[in-house]
Amino acid sequence: MEPTKRGPVLAVFASNKGPGDAERASLMSQAGTYFAKRGAQLVCLAEKGVIPVPLITAARSAGGAVQVVADGSIVLPPALKGVTMEVVEDAPARLNRIAGLAEGMVALPGSLASATELFGVWSAAKALGRNTPVVMLNRHKAFEVMRGYSVDVLSPGLPGYDRAIQFADNIEDLWSRISRLVSEAR
Repeated sequence: MEPTKRGPVLAVFASNKGPGDAERASLMSQAGTYFAKRGAQLVCLAEKGVIPVPLITAARSAGGAVQVVADGSIVLPPALKGVTMEVVEDAPARLNRIAGLAEGMVALPGSLASATELFGVWSAAKALGRNTPVVMLNRHKAFEVMRGYSVDVLSPGLPGYDRAIQFADNIEDLWSRISRLVSEAR
């Protein structure tokens, strides 16, 4: 298959820990299904016992490919049997591994841990010389502070910031934005 024909490799950052678990699980399932049906290959980070199970399950059920980059504490549940999991013990090396794989990054509303992971991988990508675009699902204004920061701080100092970070209001808009940004970067 030609490289331009395959779907994008997307690092998806999501967590279903904390308040709003049911809605987060639903968003993960919607995103996993939607992305997989459009050929995206997903990469997920699993650390400290946190695995985005609804995202992975939905993507696989829709015929998608998923790879998990994990720390040594992760044991995949039986529902995820057959998922490719790469254990990388060193935290910075895990972030670098995901940064090297991802063509685009997607942030779903979640915990502070998933936002921290996103920032870590984005920073690792920059250190590797990669300009990996990020799109955040701003459901219930989950990323409104980041949206304000990007307009007030990034826009004057980072030419083309709108190709580096964008915000979406729903899953369809999220897919439209990230797939376009990845295509432009290829």
